[in-house]
Amino acid sequence: MEWIERLNQAISYIEEHLTEEISYDALAGIACCSTYHFQRMFAYMADIPLSEYIRRRRMSLAAVDLQTGKEKIIDIGMKYGYASPTAFNRAFQSVHGIAPSMAKKEGTPIKSYPPVSFKMTVKGAEELNYRIETKDSFRIVGVSFPLDKEIEHNFKAVPQMWQNAAMNGTLEQLAPLMNHPPMGLLGVSVCNNEEEWRYFIAVSSSANTDPSFEAYQIPACTWAVFRGTGTGMSIQELEKRIVTEWLPTSGFEFHNAPDIEVYLNSDPDNMQYEVWAPVKKV
Repeated sequence: MEWIERLNQAISYIEEHLTEEISYDALAGIACCSTYHFQRMFAYMADIPLSEYIRRRRMSLAAVDLQTGKEKIIDIGMKYGYASPTAFNRAFQSVHGIAPSMAKKEGTPIKSYPPVSFKMTVKGAEELNYRIETKDSFRIVGVSFPLDKEIEHNFKAVPQMWQNAAMNGTLEQLAPLMNHPPMGLLGVSVCNNEEEWRYFIAVSSSANTDPSFEAYQIPACTWAVFRGTGTGMSIQELEKRIVTEWLPTSGFEFHNAPDIEVYLNSDPDNMQYEVWAPVKKV
């Protein structure tokens, strides 16, 4: 329950700073987690990316200002962080479907998006199988790619990384290097607040490698390990259930360590995989 209260405190921070630049790092600090994990938790809990939620809240208030005030459109746009009329017009239309000038006319339909509020809910009784595993630091080798600081931008990029790695022979070259648990092809999101955010396609290995591969040391950590089967969409659904169903009553919260996906076979239509979530006791 404590971490849900912290999420609600972060929502209050957003409301208090809608006319200012909102720091994702500050929100994560309120929630006592990394910026990456805060964005992911928010998106799964609210069913909307953090950036889109903030945009909708700002445009809801901007619509009220347009309908009830005498301020100029350009001044209202600047109030909510848009330096040019074009940018404000684009953001307003993306939310309301009309131009800001239309919102000033009486009788014009406007959308309103109230602040979210998180609370505990009882969901279905479908089981979640997991184990808690504490591991010493271990080395991975593979290839890495930069990740965007707004995580929703990575949802299309990461599958393309895997497709390219399969086509150019990277996965075939990595497989023989695997010699240390967790055994499988790894998708590793290194998204702590101290390093550049990167996504690794790698294996756990102590083998010597050629310069075409990078090495990274995964820190010692406790992991909640969940097993699943299905497709790429199935693993996203499992990750959502971990955040919304397991985490609130688990006695754990996310730790500032990499997220790991372990792919145990190579069948894209019937994958067997594990999700390794870094956790610490509340």
